[in-house]
Amino acid sequence: MTIANDLSKSVIFPLGEKITNNYFIGDAYLQMIVPKPTTSTGAVGNVTFAPGARNNWHSHTKGQTLFITGGEGWYQEEGKPSEKLVAGTVKVIPANVNHWHGATSDSWFVHLAIAPGTTTWNGPVDDQQYIDAVNGKVVFATKGEN
Repeated sequence: MTIANDLSKSVIFPLGEKITNNYFIGDAYLQMIVPKPTTSTGAVGNVTFAPGARNNWHSHTKGQTLFITGGEGWYQEEGKPSEKLVAGTVKVIPANVNHWHGATSDSWFVHLAIAPGTTTWNGPVDDQQYIDAVNGKVVFATKGEN
């Protein structure tokens, strides 16, 4: 089974609207599933990344949980090697950890994101940082972004 076939079976929520802010590189889409935090959960969004797309370095005051539903992607905490994420992975991200996530260069990537606190957006993951992360190198956000 190919990644494309796997991805088509994982799309359980609408693709959503194309994200047009400056916090993403490449094409990404957002469909809010739970638009506002409730007493039992934070806001929940279904995020779809085109191949090679990723978000900027960022952190969450109360952490974030990603439920990977399709494709293949990368997750990286600042100062640590990247981790490959695939459908079925659950990634629990601690509070105030600067990180990024996005698609591999040859696959779409879909996840549900739950973040009950506020998000602090930092600088972009530039092409060289992305390549370095994919090649297993430890990457740091560019000075002045945090």
